[in-house]
Amino acid sequence: MQNALDCLLASSVQKIIEENLGEKTIEKIKDRLFERYGMNLTQAIKDFYKLDSVLREFFGQGAEGLETKLLRGMVEVETKDIKNDWITIQDQDSAKIFLEALGDPDKKAILNSVLGEPLIVAEILEICEMPQTSGYRKVNSLIKDGLLIQKGQHMTAERKKVTEYESIFKNINIEIGKNSILVKAQMKEKTLTESSILHAIRLD
Repeated sequence: MQNALDCLLASSVQKIIEENLGEKTIEKIKDRLFERYGMNLTQAIKDFYKLDSVLREFFGQGAEGLETKLLRGMVEVETKDIKNDWITIQDQDSAKIFLEALGDPDKKAILNSVLGEPLIVAEILEICEMPQTSGYRKVNSLIKDGLLIQKGQHMTAERKKVTEYESIFKNINIEIGKNSILVKAQMKEKTLTESSILHAIRLD
């Protein structure tokens, strides 16, 4: 299962890589990723260890410094204890995802409904008093953006397997400046400890 924080950061990571590495190098990396893992660049970023291994093929030990240089400033972990702490998301594209979600009353209600405990979609929509069609669309949008993640599954009384979802964060503060948005989020422990991007760029 893909990590929610990695999914959230993936498009920004891809944009940074494509802006800083030459077109020919990017094509070679894409070809090698497909050859080794059957993945495109976007998929490999969401499983960053695979991209890291290919970058090390091309750049050797310099890959670690390259990754840190390219991705520095995207996310900052507030202390050395990655298991139980706040992160600051400085990347503007990722910060806007939080801002847009919390600025949408329906999406905000969905996220608030699962802060305390994971719920299945039917329970979320019932709590939020949301119609199924638009409610499922909003839930799927939050899953796609990486703000809502799968917690687990259980069987209903009708012997039907259903999935529970929870928010990736426990608390969040958004600071809006003149030219930037700063998101400070206290993430769920699993979200941080299982993020391949955070580990690969040595932020922990």
